[in-house]
Amino acid sequence: MAKTKKSIKKGKKPHKNKPTSKKYTKYKIEGDKIKRERNCPRCGPGVFLLNSNGRVYCGKCHYSEFENKKESSEKKE
Repeated sequence: MAKTKKSIKKGKKPHKNKPTSKKYTKYKIEGDKIKRERNCPRCGPGVFLLNSNGRVYCGKCHYSEFENKKESSEKKE
């Protein structure tokens, strides 16, 4: 009993669109000037922080800051 080999398809792969970068969300336009969002204090300018619920996070060096619960409850009111 000889095993049959699986046929491997060869040829071009179908084209897949890559998701676009969302770096434009990290800048704000105020009048004639462009203002950057928060940068990481460890990594320096060029590395932006992620704003999540109640914290800011750097994906490169894993730096994070948390808001106090009292401050976040005052902002909601």
